Amino acid sequence: MGVRELKPNIYSVGAVDWDRRLFDELIPLPDGTSYNSYLIKGSEKTALIDTVDPTMMDVLVKNVEELGTEDINYVIANHAEQDHSGSLPRILDLYSSAKVVCTPKCKGFLMDLLLIPEDKFITVTDGETLSLGDKTLEFIHAPWVHWPETMLTYLREDKILFTCDFLGSHLATSDLFVTDEATVYEAAKRYYAEIMMPFRTIIRKNIEKIKDLEIEIIAPSHGPAYDRPDFILNAYRDWASDEVKNEVIIPYISMHGSTKKMVDYFAEALIERGITVKQFNLSEPDIGKLAMALVDAATVVIGSPTVLVGPHPKVVYAACLANALRPKLKFVSIIGSYGWGGRMVEQLAGMIPNLKVEILDPVVIKGVPKEADFIALEGLADEIVNKHREHNIIKVSKGVKNGKS
Repeated sequence: MGVRELKPNIYSVGAVDWDRRLFDELIPLPDGTSYNSYLIKGSEKTALIDTVDPTMMDVLVKNVEELGTEDINYVIANHAEQDHSGSLPRILDLYSSAKVVCTPKCKGFLMDLLLIPEDKFITVTDGETLSLGDKTLEFIHAPWVHWPETMLTYLREDKILFTCDFLGSHLATSDLFVTDEATVYEAAKRYYAEIMMPFRTIIRKNIEKIKDLEIEIIAPSHGPAYDRPDFILNAYRDWASDEVKNEVIIPYISMHGSTKKMVDYFAEALIERGITVKQFNLSEPDIGKLAMALVDAATVVIGSPTVLVGPHPKVVYAACLANALRPKLKFVSIIGSYGWGGRMVEQLAGMIPNLKVEILDPVVIKGVPKEADFIALEGLADEIVNKHREHNIIKVSKGVKNGKS
């Protein structure tokens, strides 16, 4: 992708990675991603905000050279992770007088990760400014979105907030600005779920920190820029709030069909009671979609057979993922089956210490489900409805069956 102009003398010079399908060898990228970098030409100085992933280094260099850039005075490193900092050594080689501007913690990370000499840095405090002549950069420390050293850069005169990972989306697109809000909303929610959700309490504080800024454009380092900033800010306020929806997520796997029969029956029982159900077969999961579902749900019910006295390994993975992402769940339960015995419930409960949830009585049966087992699943569905009502998550609606509420 070539050079594009956000505003006069402010350019997008990063790269679009159409083909990348996995990030950190963990996170699926169904729609690719971008590594956004921005060049700002002031009347006296020139600044580059973030660089790109090392795999796209040549694209960044070509774009900067295309603008006829004779010198770069400052490289603003909002975040030290290599998909944004990895091309920094190359830029410093090409523009030897450039200084790296970052937080004190970011300086330490960049010295460790990229072996950048200490004399190349200028560290900035929260709220400190840097003049480019007719343009002023203000630096806003925003730790834990999603690393401890992150900062945001605000271009005062043009009212642009450069947010690096914060408010971004893994989305390869030729659009400089958001044009399809539905597509970007889903990509941004997946991004939030996979990366930002564990830090949602701190994210709320950082959103509050920027609420008085006049912002015309939010320019993240992944995905398109927002020329309607409230679109993404309101989404983050919702996702990071304590409010949950009347939804039950059922991640499950079944080896010989018993757990599948339980899950199908239980899902129908919940639907009859007016609860939205999102069911995930973990045999071939998209962890991004599961993470997205966890953003809003009130309850998770894990379905698993017993394998060597414990839960199925793929269920273990899902439980560990939920524990790491720390969604705002209120309730958790377990359903499943065993052949001759086991400690599945105790082991799964021990895998989610980070979740501040109430654990509802599980329904774990021997063999295939029988009439009494289906009655127990009805009872668990009733308990979930009652818990949701107690917490004002659910209200009686016309879609709820008589006798099932």
